[in-house]
Amino acid sequence: MIDEFAKDNLHGRLRRDRKALLWKLDGLSEYDARRPLTATGTNLLGLVKHVATVEARYFGEVFDRPSPEPLPRWQDYNGNDLWATEDETRDQIIGFYRRTWEHSDATINELPLDAPGHVPWWPEPYPNTNLFAVVVHVLSESIRHTGHADILREGLDGRTGVRAEHEQQIDEEARAAHCAKIEQAARTAAPTKA
Repeated sequence: MIDEFAKDNLHGRLRRDRKALLWKLDGLSEYDARRPLTATGTNLLGLVKHVATVEARYFGEVFDRPSPEPLPRWQDYNGNDLWATEDETRDQIIGFYRRTWEHSDATINELPLDAPGHVPWWPEPYPNTNLFAVVVHVLSESIRHTGHADILREGLDGRTGVRAEHEQQIDEEARAAHCAKIEQAARTAAPTKA
């Protein structure tokens, strides 16, 4: 009984974070969805592509249920899943992510939490694992990257949150006053140079 509760709870959270990650693309121009927003080139559409690839590998290869999506060999990983090429459309990447959900959901639904899996890219002694550990791992990856997306989106246009229905109108004056208060606290707490 606890296994089904745990499985349903973890799976529900994964579904929630998938939607939140996609929501971060809503209303953005093609340029803003793709442009590098950090020194390492992190961008919103690249985060979606990366999380889709992570899910496809973990809920596919690890349980000998290869993804129907074409994936490069994990041994050839070079970071190409972290950004969208000019030939890849937003719709293609979102479609890949949604199709990956279907495949991942089937794996999660059909296997028990103790189903054995093998992650060849994990170092010894960790490659032999089970569905529970993989769901937790993929959920943490999704949460981490959805958090990145939240910060990137806030930097673009100030929008924050997990779901559109909870989004509140931006009060620029209140935000500026709040940031000024935090800035003052930082300056006051910082040691002064002699």
